[in-house]
Amino acid sequence: MEIRDELLLKTRRFNVVNAFHQVDANTVESREVIRHPGAVTVLPWVNQQQVCLIRNFRIGVGRALVELPAGTLEPGESPGVCAQRELAEETGFSAASWRKLHTFYLSPGILDERMHLFLAKEMTPGPSAREQGEHIENLIVDWEEALDMAETGEIQDAKTLLGILYFDHLLRLGHQ
Repeated sequence: MEIRDELLLKTRRFNVVNAFHQVDANTVESREVIRHPGAVTVLPWVNQQQVCLIRNFRIGVGRALVELPAGTLEPGESPGVCAQRELAEETGFSAASWRKLHTFYLSPGILDERMHLFLAKEMTPGPSAREQGEHIENLIVDWEEALDMAETGEIQDAKTLLGILYFDHLLRLGHQ
């Protein structure tokens, strides 16, 4: 199954391409696709009852969303290194214990971004190093409150919903 890309737009973080796919000898299909280097998201387990979420202004939707810390992979960077960097930059926390929980695609119909979900434990607070233009506020909440925020729609970010609900599933199975 060969796919050929024709570059339509190159940006700092991603490319937009027209992706051509040879279906059979007589049929070629094409779709506009966003090619992305991949990303990470981190569930910062502050203690046995609390998680660190962030309130992050997102220009794409024109408002602040409640999210798990996350960020884009730099060229050649491993997901684990990126997760540690993003946690420190966005929240100021560092973690002594790391576990990869899952890998998933956010919107595979238009985007090839692969996101790596990590659990961070044994947290130590420190100064954040947010990038210019980032408007982020830490929200340390009880785990039950985070679940309520997911259930009531206060959390609308897909990676955050997946991370919280998946980890809650693991907790209920005793696999924390």
